Amino acid sequence: MLVRDAMSTVVLTIGPAHTLRQAAALMSARRVGAAVVHDPDAGGIGILTERDILNSVGLGQNPDREHAHAHTTTDVVFAAPSWTLEEAARAMAHGGFRHLIVLEDGEPTGVVSVRDIIRCWAPTRQPAPAL
Repeated sequence: MLVRDAMSTVVLTIGPAHTLRQAAALMSARRVGAAVVHDPDAGGIGILTERDILNSVGLGQNPDREHAHAHTTTDVVFAAPSWTLEEAARAMAHGGFRHLIVLEDGEPTGVVSVRDIIRCWAPTRQPAPAL
């Protein structure tokens, strides 16, 4: 199975000046765990994840005063729609992250997450095994 088969095509794009609270509200409303941060002044495309927001709040930072640009990962690993899910999972495991921005012709066309991959590899819900 390929990344294009698993990825979410709901790509939330925000700007670097969005506050973390604004980003969190948008992510929550769209039920996504990451936002693509488009910042042409700082080199293009980055990613802000729910974990980035959680880390900031955990440090006591004010989500109304903290902006996306200060918490955005700019050293991003991108996936291609033609990657296999194994390639995507390997990249995530190697990099220690849970989301990959999918680029096609230099533009974000989707995001694939660990959850997306698991959903493809274990498509039917079954009761959890008894402990």
